[in-house]
Amino acid sequence: MLANIYPYFAYDDNPTDIKLSYALLNPGSTPASDQYQNLFDAMYDAHYAAQSRLGGANVPIVVSETGWPSAGKANATPDNARTYYSNLISHVKSNKGTPARPGGPIETYLFAMFDENDKPGLPTEQHFGVFSPNQTPKYQLSF
Repeated sequence: MLANIYPYFAYDDNPTDIKLSYALLNPGSTPASDQYQNLFDAMYDAHYAAQSRLGGANVPIVVSETGWPSAGKANATPDNARTYYSNLISHVKSNKGTPARPGGPIETYLFAMFDENDKPGLPTEQHFGVFSPNQTPKYQLSF
């Protein structure tokens, strides 16, 4: 099963109840007693919970798209995008899994390689790339 998981959009829709640090996967953004330490894991496990109710509990979920825009709205900044991608890469490389699926890998693909300066829609939609259209990196990421 492929799932697009965008903590950015959940945060942008509800910044009053969702902390920016929680959406950015910042360590220590929630009390250690909370089951979920970041919004990505909560959204990922929610996909598994929904899929389980339909009889697909053992069907692996691949995160086919995830990202954070670097422009177009107040919290769509290069620093927030770099933080999100860096924290996400570190998280999925750790193979710690999620609260509902501990100790397992999370196959994840970043969206997108390049900004799409001609893409229609909201201004943020044009700024999900880790590279500008002229192929220059917007920030450094370590894989």
